[in-house]
Amino acid sequence: MPVVVPAQGFWRPAGERFEHGREDWQAFRDTWLDAAALRREVLDSGDHYLPALWDVDRDRSARQAVLPLPDTAVIVVPGLFLLGLGLPGLTVHLALSPGALRRRDVPMWQLPAFTTYDDDVHPGDSCDVLVRAEDPLRPAVRFQNSR
Repeated sequence: MPVVVPAQGFWRPAGERFEHGREDWQAFRDTWLDAAALRREVLDSGDHYLPALWDVDRDRSARQAVLPLPDTAVIVVPGLFLLGLGLPGLTVHLALSPGALRRRDVPMWQLPAFTTYDDDVHPGDSCDVLVRAEDPLRPAVRFQNSR
């Protein structure tokens, strides 16, 4: 049974995210996510988890209750720039070229975040499953042998 906990629920408050401006690509990549909170409240929490810590739309505490984690549950954390943070578990990386990101209307100010992430972290080499999704109707999937 999958339990989906979006990483966006562990983004920092707007005052911290936008400290260097609303369109600072480096902050977007490196500091918007509170990875320690995600690890503490979800990934290392044992038999319970917090669905979200922060409501980014209203910029306030999500005020979510801690929920029990079913015995057969698998936690799925969709989000950006998660590889390279030392988070535990099986990893799936969805890879898109800059052209594909533009076709999907990723704002221009965010493109350097994706490019430098690929250059610095090499997510295609460190993930367990790589999904090349240039064409969303025909994704290419590669399972890594090293894990």
